[in-house]
Amino acid sequence: MNYLGHAYLSFGDSEILTGNLIADHVKGRLALEKFPPGIRKGIELHRKIDSFADTHPATQRAKIWFREDYGLYAGAIMDTLYDHFLANDPKLFLSDAALLEFSEDVYAKVAIHEAYFPEAFAKYFPHMRQHNWLYGYKTLLGMQRSLQGLSRRAAYMPPVDKAYLTFIAHYYELAQCYYEFIDGIITFVKIELSS
Repeated sequence: MNYLGHAYLSFGDSEILTGNLIADHVKGRLALEKFPPGIRKGIELHRKIDSFADTHPATQRAKIWFREDYGLYAGAIMDTLYDHFLANDPKLFLSDAALLEFSEDVYAKVAIHEAYFPEAFAKYFPHMRQHNWLYGYKTLLGMQRSLQGLSRRAAYMPPVDKAYLTFIAHYYELAQCYYEFIDGIITFVKIELSS
């Protein structure tokens, strides 16, 4: 799961949400000590979500379509694609307006904790908010932009044009992988948060 997935799986808690979104920029256990308990829990939850997603049978199957051209980046591509299917999941977002309201609420809740943003996240969060990346996952054009953004952040990733074409060519199979995956990750996270 990418930004939208991690945001959704924070279930509205602003500290967990912040930790979940900044986690990729927090390296090692020692770095965790400078965060409040809620944000720390969000960072740790992010890592558990990534592990669950990466090893899920549906994700393993979906990555096959990208592995030949993108190697280890197949997982990052699938994280991004899952956000597209999440944004279009009528069980989770009943309308475009619901997704828009959710994304604006996320930005407002995360901004409260700006003092804890790692430097890299602090640099791109205003751009994320201004261009509403979370809502952008809904459209195919938004997905093209998201994949290009992933390519810019990953120094050795091949150009993403082929990944986008593969996404379109296997759209329905990839959607099926998402639907096999989503209920399991929601249940997993709810159990994690209740423990």
